[in-house]
Amino acid sequence: MKIHQEAHKHLVEYETRRHFLKQCTTGIGMMAMGSFLNSCGINNVSADALANAQNPLSPKNSPLLGKAKAVIYIHTAGAPSQLEMFDYKPELQKMDGLPCPQSFLEGKKFAFIRGVPNMLGTQSKFSQVGKSGAWLSENLPHLQTVADEISFLKAMHTDQFNHAPAQLLMHTGSPRLGRPAMGSWVTYGLGSENQNLPGYVVLASGGRNPDAGKSAWGSGFLPSVYQGVQCRSEGDPVLYLTDPDGMSRDLRKSSIEAINQINQKQYEEFHDPETIARISQYEMAFKMQTSVPEVMDIKNEPKYIHEMYGTEIGKESFANNCLLARKLVENGVRFVQLFDWGWDTHGTGEGDSVKVGVGRKCKETDQATTALLIDLKQRGLLDETLIVWGGEFGRTPMQENREGRVLAYKGRDHHTEAFTIWMAGGGIKKGYSHGETDPIGYAGISGRTSTYDLQATILHTLGFDHEKFTYPFQGRNFRLTDVQGKVIKEVLG
Repeated sequence: MKIHQEAHKHLVEYETRRHFLKQCTTGIGMMAMGSFLNSCGINNVSADALANAQNPLSPKNSPLLGKAKAVIYIHTAGAPSQLEMFDYKPELQKMDGLPCPQSFLEGKKFAFIRGVPNMLGTQSKFSQVGKSGAWLSENLPHLQTVADEISFLKAMHTDQFNHAPAQLLMHTGSPRLGRPAMGSWVTYGLGSENQNLPGYVVLASGGRNPDAGKSAWGSGFLPSVYQGVQCRSEGDPVLYLTDPDGMSRDLRKSSIEAINQINQKQYEEFHDPETIARISQYEMAFKMQTSVPEVMDIKNEPKYIHEMYGTEIGKESFANNCLLARKLVENGVRFVQLFDWGWDTHGTGEGDSVKVGVGRKCKETDQATTALLIDLKQRGLLDETLIVWGGEFGRTPMQENREGRVLAYKGRDHHTEAFTIWMAGGGIKKGYSHGETDPIGYAGISGRTSTYDLQATILHTLGFDHEKFTYPFQGRNFRLTDVQGKVIKEVLG
């Protein structure tokens, strides 16, 4: 009798929930739809808005007039030394080998420096280039030729001095896990111009992913359809893209249609937006099987293009990824994220000293980065494609003395107070340097800009007001820039 009563109790509870969910689906559905549309800044439900809800990656217009239609973000994971590349400091050279003044150490935290380190002069030669007179080091001979296309942010700063949190802050607006990546925000707001390709593609080089891992391109609390899709420049562009033995194209299509029929019924019953995302992902996966291999194939590019980029067919390389980035935006992909690992130059060995390590990484990337700018410009795509280049923080003007010990090779510790990021293309002023650091490159003294400012500026070039571009989650509206950030108007063209 007791067992029967318990079973009846659970049945009543289930029937009550089922009745509420099934009989009140219209109300719940409209609530969910209203939440989705309001988060997009749409108050009046239109046929187009309803269509967008059914196809989350359908192309959308930005609220404001943006000059950029796509973004290529090159993240140099590990944090390159601005003092060997962009920030020319002859005064620092005069202090080379001298003990660091206490004023630069008191109250400061460093990842590895302890006690009193020695100052470290620049390990590269600099020269002024182009009509703009930008200072660039000998490590960047190719970039010197296109300096007049670039705006440099010389006084960037952050509040994170460890790689993973700093990378998360740069790309998601928070040093902690769980927030959507910038590319996810962009595809959420703009969709994709090519319905056969992902709106957000990630390409990694340097032998490994960044320290933040795949969270650096995750969708966080946004629907998972907006997360980055990691592709490869060797082998299958996407894992499991090729059908297994015995699986024909027609059979794959039939299986996906069957799965999505079930998903559609589940959505009609429960109105979970994530179910719509799942349907879109299955459909996208099927389309990608034919579209991705074609776009990701660089073999048919003309010889002069391969020579310009320095590509090697069949190998994973930064150069290959730069060429693929051009092909992807050319084919309507909205956000392409390039991660290149290996820029961490502490001086624990010759290979990661600022002399050898920075020089090696520049040789691997300088030609291809420059080729990307030139190639986009000659195709008429640079004006509508924003290129961003930079790491997660900078390097100290002091030599790292790892736990108080002077290292045999000259390296620099992580530094939050000053680093350089540059931008070019869609909506950005040409041949301009914004901000200035003090005579030794320790901290910004004018035109200081933060990671949030950079994020706000990127969104602005795409036609978004970063303060109004929000998504409701856990009872409040979230945005990429959290509660901070200002558009860097000085670098806008």
